[in-house]
Amino acid sequence: MKMRPAGKVAAKWEGSWATARLVTLGDWLKFAEKMYAREQVALGQVATNAHDEALYLLLHTLELSLASSAAVLARRLTVAERRRVEVILRRRILERVPAAYLTREAWLGEHRFYVDERVIIPRSYFLEIIPEQLAMWLPAGKKVRRVIDVCTGSGCLAILLAREFPDAVVEASDLSAAALEVAAINRRAHGLVRRMKLILSDGLAAVPPGRYDVILSNPPYEPSAHVDRQAPEFSAEPRMAHDGGRDGLVIVRALLRQAGARLQPHGILVLEVGDSARRLIESLGCSTRSGYRRGMGLTVWCYFRPRG
Repeated sequence: MKMRPAGKVAAKWEGSWATARLVTLGDWLKFAEKMYAREQVALGQVATNAHDEALYLLLHTLELSLASSAAVLARRLTVAERRRVEVILRRRILERVPAAYLTREAWLGEHRFYVDERVIIPRSYFLEIIPEQLAMWLPAGKKVRRVIDVCTGSGCLAILLAREFPDAVVEASDLSAAALEVAAINRRAHGLVRRMKLILSDGLAAVPPGRYDVILSNPPYEPSAHVDRQAPEFSAEPRMAHDGGRDGLVIVRALLRQAGARLQPHGILVLEVGDSARRLIESLGCSTRSGYRRGMGLTVWCYFRPRG
């Protein structure tokens, strides 16, 4: 990620507002929102609006509960606290470091995961799909015995699968050894060392033989040209977690080719493919923009996720 020269960053900050006048947490929140807008900070990794992300950063930095009431905004900050808050806001707003990399955590619903620059920051519609819909797509009464999360990154989706299917063997694969190191941290934190196996693999290529009830993946699906133009916050994430090749579907197609021989007869392949959904569905011959296609020996569910 390209950084701005330190001198220019400091001058821009000092010229925008005299931070010495900021006394309460509410003052700092208003200041942060103003600076987010002025600097056109990219959002979508932690929150979709400046107020929520800035408030999260402030509460985390001050070691206050994320469930604090609005009364916390009247809290007066000590000199030391103001210094800490200013440092974190400078890094986020001017240096454009993603909030989750500053706090070393990301949340999917009520579940906390460790993250750092080795992995993409978790954000997925699978948070709702796994507990609310996944079991409905499988035959009634069919016991789920084996599931895998491909392109697992931080391991967050594999952990959600383990919670949804407590009797299943859970596997998680990724091409990045560094990402699997982070997944191992989260596996341990969620008490799944014995149940969840981590595998270094390009898709399913190096995954040990066997068939799955569920193959789930949130693979890289952005076209390379789009990745080249991403905002600094998204460029700070591993490129391999975004770049899906020229049309965004190179890795998805490879996974489709691999999955047919790795599913149980009743098994399902569930993909999140973002703006590439239309192209994928058209290439499979589907008549709907989102839905499923039975063919190639597998069931493909395609979900459209608009870009933030």
